[in-house]
Amino acid sequence: FHNIKGFDIHIARYLGVCGKLPTASLHTLGCRLNQAETAIIAKSLTEHGYEIVKSNHPADLTIVNTCTVTEQADAKCRQAIRKALRGNPGAFVAVVGCYSQMAVNVIKAIEGVDLIMGNEHKLNVVDYLGDLQKKESPLVIHSRRLPREEFVIDSVGLYEHTTRANLKLQDGCDDYCSFCIIPQARGRARSRRFADVLNEAEKLVAAGHKEIVLTGVNIGTYSSNGQTLLDIVKALEQISGLARIRVSSIEPTSVGSDLVRHLAGSDKLCRHLHIPLQSGDETILKKMRRRHTVGEYIKFIEWAAELVPDIGLGTDLLVGFPGEGDTEFKSGKKVVADLPISYFHVFTYSDRPGTLAAKMPDKIDPQTKKARTRIMIELGQRQQYTFYERHLGRTINVLFENEEKGYWVGFADNYMRVQAKSKESLHNQIRPVRLLRIDGDRITGVLCQ
Repeated sequence: FHNIKGFDIHIARYLGVCGKLPTASLHTLGCRLNQAETAIIAKSLTEHGYEIVKSNHPADLTIVNTCTVTEQADAKCRQAIRKALRGNPGAFVAVVGCYSQMAVNVIKAIEGVDLIMGNEHKLNVVDYLGDLQKKESPLVIHSRRLPREEFVIDSVGLYEHTTRANLKLQDGCDDYCSFCIIPQARGRARSRRFADVLNEAEKLVAAGHKEIVLTGVNIGTYSSNGQTLLDIVKALEQISGLARIRVSSIEPTSVGSDLVRHLAGSDKLCRHLHIPLQSGDETILKKMRRRHTVGEYIKFIEWAAELVPDIGLGTDLLVGFPGEGDTEFKSGKKVVADLPISYFHVFTYSDRPGTLAAKMPDKIDPQTKKARTRIMIELGQRQQYTFYERHLGRTINVLFENEEKGYWVGFADNYMRVQAKSKESLHNQIRPVRLLRIDGDRITGVLCQ
């Protein structure tokens, strides 16, 4: 077995005892970056002789890739770990990622966890699995000081069941917003080597993916030997077979007007930007230690919407920040209601120990936060409906992903979710669709022959 490519000694031992390949299930919580990293872990596992099964199936190994962006995210991580232990009581359970970076002792207290791994080494989790034997106490692989150097990734993401592939090009953040724990969980901003990004992109396209989503913690800060995010986009546009390039969440201070101008004339860069605002009230925004003003944000969004017709613009909103009284909430609500934003991701503020906001006075009571969160979610739904309504009767191209209840579902380049009926498989096909009606969070249309 030493001479068989992709098989470690512990896999050879496992095969000798069981006569089969070990199985692995992976569960991802949180952001698109986590999804990209889980896909890289999955590919690494297959290269070492594992068979990947669905997350709800019995498996010899379960890996939970965690998130710690909010208190609710922490709770979901603990629930996911316990669910994995109940569903696969004999499985080797590894907990990796952001929550593992910040809450080692809490995870150690959950009986049955075998490996706890922070962010620095999690992409190499396969090197720490041993013979998959359960442990009396978990092995902890954890570094308090995360690296700042430019990095490479030895593997490529595995996306067997999705058409769009996430491509990690950056990690960490230097902004230190007063509410955010991510700089502590993921470290300072650092970029992936330019050639390494392109290498994975070419392999993803060769595997059949027609859309690549660029992801990271703060991707607008990407810098590798003087090359920027826009340089990556331009290089990706030269890859034959790649139909779409999508920029995931990007900060208003780093998105840059050059990127939007390029988007306006590009055949491949999607007409979609997700630009977090967090609060539309100037006072709260300053307390959040955001690096932009409300006025700057308004000016940029209105300019982008005018320059790129029908662009899909999304944002993040944080509700219930300390000191957010009725006046501040209403002020912030009016700002986003007046902007050409097509959807919101709404988060409810929760204290994150170790952040400046956790020490701030004038905390908002839970019921008020819950009510305001609901108000903002409903506002976002209305704005999405208005955005969709403008497109009814038009024909747009849709990259279809999967079938749901008799409809094939996919996305337009401006991130409208579209469904259409077809007797043939539309998986990973880009097809023109005439848009007929709005059904909840999607538009129903008919394929154009």
